[in-house]
Amino acid sequence: MERPASLDRRRFLARAGLVGAALAVPGVAACRTEASKTRNAPPQASNAAVPKKLLDEAKDFEGQTTRTLSTRQYFDKANTAVENILQTFAKDTKTTVKNATFNADEGNFVAKQQAAVRAGNVADMASVDAGRFVSQMHELDLIEDVTDVVDELVAELGTAGGTAEYSLVIDGKWWGIPFYSMGSGVFARKDWLEEKGIAYEDIKTFEDARDAALEISNPDQQRYGWGLTVNRGGDANGLVESLINAYGGGISDDAGEKVVFNSRETIEAVRFLSEIYTSDKYKPMLPPGVMSWTDTGNNEAYLAGVTGFTLNSYSIYAEAMTTGNAVHPVTWTFPGFAGPATDVSLTTAGVMAFVIFKGAKNPDLAKIVAKYLASGDGLLPLAKDAGALVYPAYEKVWNSDPFYLEGDPIFKPTYELATKELPIETTTGYHFPQDASPGRGAVGQAYILTDMMGEIIQKGVEVETAVENAHKRMVQTFEQLGFKQ
Repeated sequence: MERPASLDRRRFLARAGLVGAALAVPGVAACRTEASKTRNAPPQASNAAVPKKLLDEAKDFEGQTTRTLSTRQYFDKANTAVENILQTFAKDTKTTVKNATFNADEGNFVAKQQAAVRAGNVADMASVDAGRFVSQMHELDLIEDVTDVVDELVAELGTAGGTAEYSLVIDGKWWGIPFYSMGSGVFARKDWLEEKGIAYEDIKTFEDARDAALEISNPDQQRYGWGLTVNRGGDANGLVESLINAYGGGISDDAGEKVVFNSRETIEAVRFLSEIYTSDKYKPMLPPGVMSWTDTGNNEAYLAGVTGFTLNSYSIYAEAMTTGNAVHPVTWTFPGFAGPATDVSLTTAGVMAFVIFKGAKNPDLAKIVAKYLASGDGLLPLAKDAGALVYPAYEKVWNSDPFYLEGDPIFKPTYELATKELPIETTTGYHFPQDASPGRGAVGQAYILTDMMGEIIQKGVEVETAVENAHKRMVQTFEQLGFKQ
C-alpha cells in the first residue's frame, strides 16, 4: 500500500525539527544506527540453485561453517535478499553461512577488523565498497591476495568493469573479488523541474543544479530543492570530493601517494559549496535540519517528497521502485555533474567486492560462496529482489538475462555508467578514477572533508584557512601510513 506523501512529509519534518539542535557541532547528529546482526531468513526458492560445478567444489566442506560480513544497505529488502541467497547456498551445499551486517558509515569498520585479525577472531570474508575500504585494508595487511579467484571468474564471466581494477588491483594482484556494480548519482524531481519550465537534460554542471534547485524551491509548499548535506557521512564525502574534482582539485595525485589538496581549484570549489549553506540567497532551498543529516537523512527526505535534488547510491531509487513510492515515476537520474575542469561527469560505477581476511578459519569455503554470489546463478535473484541496487560486475553477466537491461528504465543508463571508457582526464591533469590509495581511504574514514565544511559553515572559519587545515590533516594521515610528503 502506498504511503500518503503528506504523511511522509509530516514525519520527515517532525524528525528534522528534533535533530536541528545538532547544528552547532559538525558530525554530531541524530542518526539511525544499525547494529550488526545475524539474520535467519528463509532461502530463496526460485532460480537460485547452486550450479553443479560449485556443488562439487563444496563437497569437501559439508557440515562446515563460514562467517561473513555484509555492508548494510539503507534499502532493507536488499539486506534480506543477500541473506536469502547466502542461505540458499548453505542449504544446497549442506554447509552453514553465518552472516552479520555492519554499518559502513560508523567510521570504525577498518579498525574493528584490524583488531579482529590481531586477536585471531576475524570473519572469513566481508562484502565491502571497494573504493572506500580495500586499499586501506591492504596497506594494513588485513586481507589476502585473491587473484586466483578473480582470474577464474573473469575467464568464465568476462572482464570486471567499472572501477573494479582501479579499486582492487594493487601491485598487479587482486585484493578483492568483484561482487556487483553499484550505480550512484544525483536524483531529481522532474515534475518540479517541468513545472518551472526547466529542461532536466540541460542541467549539466553543479552550478546548473544549484540554480535549478533554488528555482523549484517553495518552503510554503514544503518543497526544498537542495537535498544534499555536508555533515559527516559517505554521501557528503562523495559530494564534497566530486565537486572538488570537477573544479580541477583533488585529495592526492593520481598515484594516491602525495597530498595535493590545498590548491586554487580546491578553494574555488569549497567556496562555491559553502556559499550554498551560508548565503541568505540559498536559504529557501535548504530543508530543515540538513546540516545534521547522516547518510539516512537525504534518503528519508527525498522519499518523503520534500526535496528536489539529492546525491545517493541507487538504494534510494530501489526503495522507491519496490515500495511503490510516489517519487519513483517522477524521478530523473543524473550520473553526476560537470565543472570548470571537465565537460563530463566524473562519476563512475562503484563496485562491491568480497575480501578474505588474514587469519580466516575457512577461507576456501568463503571463496566458493563469493563465486556463487558474483555469478549469474546467485546474482540474478539477488538483483531482482534488491530492485535497482545490484548490477552485474562482469561483462558476460550483463547480457545473461534481459532483466539486467530491461527491468527498469534506469538499468540501461547504469549499464552505460558501468561500461564507459576510463579514465577521464581533467584540465588540471588528474585522471579519474585514480589508483587505489590507502591515504584517500583513510581521509574518507576520518571525514576530513566534511569536518572542513563544518568549520566554514558552523564556525565561520575562512575558506582558505579551512582548506589549509584539512590539507595538514591529510598530510598527517598519509604520513602515518608511510607516505612521506
